Amino acid sequence: MSECSHDCSSCSSNCGSREQESLLKPCHELSHVKKVIGVVSGKGGVGKSLVTSLLSVNMKREGYEVGIMDADITGPSIPKMFGITAKCDGNDSGIFPVKSKLDMDVISVNCLLENDSDPVVWRGPVIAGVVQQFWTDVIWGDKDYLFIDMPPGTGDVPLTVFQSIPIDGIVVVASPQELVGMIVEKAVKMANLMNIPVLGLVENMSYFECPNCKEKHYIYGESKIEEIAKQYEIQNISKIPMNPKLAAAADKGMIELYEGDWLDNLTPVLKEI
Repeated sequence: MSECSHDCSSCSSNCGSREQESLLKPCHELSHVKKVIGVVSGKGGVGKSLVTSLLSVNMKREGYEVGIMDADITGPSIPKMFGITAKCDGNDSGIFPVKSKLDMDVISVNCLLENDSDPVVWRGPVIAGVVQQFWTDVIWGDKDYLFIDMPPGTGDVPLTVFQSIPIDGIVVVASPQELVGMIVEKAVKMANLMNIPVLGLVENMSYFECPNCKEKHYIYGESKIEEIAKQYEIQNISKIPMNPKLAAAADKGMIELYEGDWLDNLTPVLKEI
């Protein structure tokens, strides 16, 4: 094959001489992040922010330096779960994340807004740009793990995150309904298209366990998570029950004090990345 001899900048041909340009953005020059984990879902309301919080707390309890990026710009939940009311500070070098009670760094649009209840009425490109700035302009320092609470769906903003931030793997969150199972497959297929490993599949609100007899009741019907995991060769499955204490901890901003082993099987998976 002859080599390309013309100006590729104005050419639409996909010849062998054209190299695909990487869209990955470097993190802030004062930051060193070893592993970036995305927590995703095909739709909202399935517990993605809860799973992000629990995974972050688990790795912090293991002794790692952990940060959390709340990339769900229009529906931020992370500050509420961690009881964070402080606002971000910064200087000419960049933006400083807010500290949680257990010294985890957190960035969220609610840490930038004057009032937490103010709506974010922005178009997709603006939201995508803010998420990129959470990566490039925030001074994360030295972090072993950065967990990204991704916006739901497979649209413009999740695509921007996948393309501009070096994600080492994702954890997909689902709930038991059959419809949600179908939507989970969309999220898994998107990750496969982007060549991003799926580290685990978490089913939230999987069952209710009677506090007296310990019998499990499947409120939303029998789980389909095993079938999806087998179909896409996902090795790690976790199930989180409907747990009033867990819900109360999230509502009261005390998620760092939660008790439960539902996601412990993902800890060695994250360590081995």
